[in-house]
Amino acid sequence: MKNLFSPYAIKGCKLKNRIVMPSIASFLIEDDGSITDKTVEHYRRRAAGGPAMVIMEACAVSPEGVVAAHQARIYDDRFTEGLSKIAMAMKAEGAVPAVQIHHGGRQTSARVIGQKPVAPSPLPCPVIRGDVEPLSIEDIHKLVKKFGDAADRAVEAGFELIEIHGAHGYLVNQFLSRFSNIRNDEYGGDILGRTRFASEIVREIKDRVGKDYPLSFKISAEEFVENGLTIDESIEILKIIMDDGVDVIQVSAGNDATPEWICQPMLMEKACLANLAQEVKEALDVPVMAVGRINDPFIANEIIEKQKADLVCIGRGLLADPELPLKAKKGQFDDIRVCIACNTCMESIFRKGRIECLVNPSLGREREMAFHPTQNPKKVMVIGGGPGGLNVAWVAAKRGHDVSLFEKQGIPGGWLILGSVTSYKKELLNLIKFQKRQAERFGVNCHFNQEATVSTVQTLDPDVVILATGSVPTLPPVEGIDKEMVVLFTQVLTGEYKIQKKVVVVGGGATGLEVALHLMEGGSNVTIVEMLPKVGKGIESTTRKLLLKKLKENNVELMVNCRLLRVEDTGVAVLDNDGREVFLEAELVVIATGLHPDGSLFDQIKSLGYEVHQIGDCLEPRSAKAAIYDGAVLGRSI
Repeated sequence: MKNLFSPYAIKGCKLKNRIVMPSIASFLIEDDGSITDKTVEHYRRRAAGGPAMVIMEACAVSPEGVVAAHQARIYDDRFTEGLSKIAMAMKAEGAVPAVQIHHGGRQTSARVIGQKPVAPSPLPCPVIRGDVEPLSIEDIHKLVKKFGDAADRAVEAGFELIEIHGAHGYLVNQFLSRFSNIRNDEYGGDILGRTRFASEIVREIKDRVGKDYPLSFKISAEEFVENGLTIDESIEILKIIMDDGVDVIQVSAGNDATPEWICQPMLMEKACLANLAQEVKEALDVPVMAVGRINDPFIANEIIEKQKADLVCIGRGLLADPELPLKAKKGQFDDIRVCIACNTCMESIFRKGRIECLVNPSLGREREMAFHPTQNPKKVMVIGGGPGGLNVAWVAAKRGHDVSLFEKQGIPGGWLILGSVTSYKKELLNLIKFQKRQAERFGVNCHFNQEATVSTVQTLDPDVVILATGSVPTLPPVEGIDKEMVVLFTQVLTGEYKIQKKVVVVGGGATGLEVALHLMEGGSNVTIVEMLPKVGKGIESTTRKLLLKKLKENNVELMVNCRLLRVEDTGVAVLDNDGREVFLEAELVVIATGLHPDGSLFDQIKSLGYEVHQIGDCLEPRSAKAAIYDGAVLGRSI
């Protein structure tokens, strides 16, 4: 790890190592843009974990540039005090405090800002859609000044580096790219014209803060769309703005039409943008930050060692485990709670308006989820070694309880074990590994290959019983469902049944699609039958996009609005979208239609007078995130 933990400097900004937490939205901001103790604690924890620098999430430089109600702001002096609290907290924990300044441009909506979004050209955001207002030259000049005003406030607040957000389809990126800029004046056309807005912002900021104050620029070096930025074009752009005063480049990718390149799901390779950073570094004499699914200190160290970049940005990795740098420096690799790139963090922002994490239930709840030793140690029995059971077990043990865990399988992990069978989900094993390690570390008495019964409970005689027994698959009540060719998805994933050539998967939810991918990769011709109008309900949006693309490219047939009628000897009959009966040939029929809770022990144990709790799927079938959260809360409350 010597490369990763070697010092570095940008201008006079001294970095103790090569790890940077990039700007990543938390939305732990009030509707009026004010900073609360929760926001400060979020950043304090990340800074305390050992990165050299933490870049605060994007702060809007103007009211019409806000993309969501909970976005941070920097367009008025009233925000400076709250921003200063964050900067001071970062610095007090030993990290260089930095901030990203930003304007959403067309990538917002009238619902959020109360007016038409502004943009370089009359081209709406391809995702949000809706009319936009092209910026006049006078309006552009005003915005340049607003970026300068934001920089003044950033310096006043105590931030020691400013980053301009010139990536991901936001306003500065919109000017840079022919995908979003079709102007024919001095702010459009060739590279020089499309770069003019960014150049003027850089010069305005440098005039305000001085040439010795470090300025970063984040660029989408590749947009992966027609007429979008390419690495060659981006290098030409960067040459221009470097001459204007940019001191360090963060090399990202993607825009509003290709969000999978902005926040890469687990279907994509780790460090998938590092080669872009390397191309920039080799072409330009400027410090370069690499970003993009760098969740592993070994990969991060290798990027520095091979001189692909000067600094590595670990964003989601520090959401999952804010102490990742400290643990890596001490060699405590097994204790790192690794980000699995499930993108729960991003999905929760869009769906709930605040950040959450599947593997780290404390994210955004740092204070209420703090550990406090128990004053009343109890004997705790946990039945079920899935993600919820493991989590509640080690959390309770860490607090000082005497915990015994019983799991009828030979290994812990529950549904996560089967979930990791699909090729792109192997990283789920990292979560199981972490949970198991914590159980060992804090002295949980683990009993594998031992199914707990009422008799087991009576023999142990615990003070508290926690049921984390999960759920079991269901079979639809149709004719022929008991035929030998009909199997549960669990039997396919465990390898109990040989993969056949022609397979029908009944159920097009997350499990059905993942099983279909597994079968397809094994050589099967697969048809998915789903009752709903769409497949993939509940799957995180970028993962769903890439998963469906992969299935379609490999000729997996998707039949929606279709219902299974019966199973015959050579296939299945289904009712299609037009109400017609259709026969599908099959050698194997895989059922992936749902689960029901396994709570059979609850009433029996409760009737004996024990304090008993249920968490996770045995309460109702839900996600691993819900089970882990249940375990985290209960483990802290016993």
